[in-house]
Amino acid sequence: MRFKKPNMALEWCPRDTWKSYTDDVTSSQTSKSKTLFGMSKIGLIQTKLKSERNGQLRSHPIPGGLFPNAPPRQVFPQRGDTCLSGFPRPSPYRTQQSDEAECFGDCHGVAAPPLAQPYVVNVDHFIVRSNGFYDHSKAFLEAWKVACSCENGVLVVPWNKKYRLKPIKFLGPCNSDTTVKIYGKIEASEDPLDYQQDRTHWLRFENVQNLKVEGGGSIDGNGEVWWRNSCKVNKSRAVVFSECKNLRVDELRIANAQQMHLTFQECVDVVASNLMITAPERSPNTDGIHITGTKNIQIVSSVIQTGDDCISIVSGSTNVRATGITCGPGHGISIGSLGEGNSVAHVSNVIVNRAKFTGTENGVRIKTWQGGSGQAKDIVFQNIEMHRVNNPIIVDQYYCDRDTPCPEQKSAVKVSNVRYQNIKGTSSTKMAIKFDCSQSFPCQEIVLQNVNLAHEGGGAAAADCQHVKLMDKGHVSPSCS
Repeated sequence: MRFKKPNMALEWCPRDTWKSYTDDVTSSQTSKSKTLFGMSKIGLIQTKLKSERNGQLRSHPIPGGLFPNAPPRQVFPQRGDTCLSGFPRPSPYRTQQSDEAECFGDCHGVAAPPLAQPYVVNVDHFIVRSNGFYDHSKAFLEAWKVACSCENGVLVVPWNKKYRLKPIKFLGPCNSDTTVKIYGKIEASEDPLDYQQDRTHWLRFENVQNLKVEGGGSIDGNGEVWWRNSCKVNKSRAVVFSECKNLRVDELRIANAQQMHLTFQECVDVVASNLMITAPERSPNTDGIHITGTKNIQIVSSVIQTGDDCISIVSGSTNVRATGITCGPGHGISIGSLGEGNSVAHVSNVIVNRAKFTGTENGVRIKTWQGGSGQAKDIVFQNIEMHRVNNPIIVDQYYCDRDTPCPEQKSAVKVSNVRYQNIKGTSSTKMAIKFDCSQSFPCQEIVLQNVNLAHEGGGAAAADCQHVKLMDKGHVSPSCS
């Protein structure tokens, strides 16, 4: 189901809830229709059209799912009402006349379809004025509770509006499939006092199955106030999906996160696509997409421009696919860091395909701490373009992101079965390829195939390969041998 952007802020009609009318409506039909639009307590948005001629209801062309010539009338649930509180469950449906339509439920003898249709909840209905201010956070939570309790609930954030939110947890499980349609703009509160109860998360979806978050709207973390006093702890992640299964995130703009923009934590079966994630290059620790403990995830057709890793993949993640990624500025696509604090880490079955890096600190990177254990294995980086990248290909098993030197330790996370294939472009430094592997646990089964990296300033690039067992296939430049 697709929602198209309307030309007005409040008038809209989900395509799956359309019903066509003809021009010759009798007086009795008109009366029934008026009763229909005035009776409902359900959360379905309904629109009343009244023509200027004879006071009859008419159908009008609806470009993009709205009625441009008439003000909307919307019917919402009473505050506190949910699908479980005894109100009739709407069964809207659509006919073939999808260009001339009105939204309505299954009243007055209209037969309901065999499958349940979306139950639409507009967040605006729940906004109240408190102490001179509008409490958007409370409204979002109440709207979520209604949508989550309904069968096929759809929470809508309308177009052309801004909403300022404190940290919020959208908790599951929900009654059935749930969709969040973000058309407007959501902004983070800039008041540090609003984060006293939870300084590590801003918008958090937890334990929700069959969830879609989409719509083409924007989410802004207002991170500037956090960046001024940057540190790596006690900073809020902007959007977090935790313990979600069968998750879809599509067509969103996420900007200026307090720390990480989009995090998938302990999730299963995820598709994130058509995302635009941006923050200034100087913004610290603003990873674009952070994947931790997540299985079966696809990141597709997205542009990421931040002050840290475009994508970071850390322990517990497996079956990760990143395809069609445009990265830069930022720190590239990283597996790790892994093994910090002598921890056990496992990452496997990762494919990065058709990526483009421009002006990034790194291209494709694997980074592990000394003293850790576990493994990073079965990894493919292929069909990649590099433009003015400082470290196009790098494995760093001596990673140390601290002010003081890290102690030398023998244990390490093992790196094995990594393929670099069809990678070309330029390095902004002479050292285009660097394998700084552990002496105790050398990198194993590393393959360079059809790699051609030149120095941006002219002349040949170089490769530095320490404690690595690798094989060249096809043309490889620069080469470790």
